[in-house]
Amino acid sequence: RPTLAPDRLPRLSALTGGCAQAQRGSGTRLRVGYAELPDRSEMAEVEETLKRLQSQKGVQGIIVVNTEGIPIKSTMDNPTTTQYANLMHNFILKARSTVREIDPQNDLTFLRIRSKKNEIMVAPDKDYFLIVIQNPTE
Repeated sequence: RPTLAPDRLPRLSALTGGCAQAQRGSGTRLRVGYAELPDRSEMAEVEETLKRLQSQKGVQGIIVVNTEGIPIKSTMDNPTTTQYANLMHNFILKARSTVREIDPQNDLTFLRIRSKKNEIMVAPDKDYFLIVIQNPTE
């Protein structure tokens, strides 16, 4: 069975419900610590996108993490979310640093890790990382 391809995952700007428009004054934003959360209409769009991704065959879970490594949204239980968020945040930062070390004009756009049991796909964005865990054999 084909796995989720990078082009089938939405850009994180789409997950945040059009933050550029909201920043221009078309929505009320809630600031929690370092993270800005979308307003209700934006959150509904985020929920719909997560449901659509979660419904894909083999998807075990989805986590949205801010740049500090704090989970913002997840379809997984808290201990699993925390484990993936912490470990993947560090890994993503190291991968991004490695790409830039090789070529300072380059940046990490997508990361895929495949193991015997599952596949972890990460779509990094300016403010968020989208992490999708799936079983590629389902």
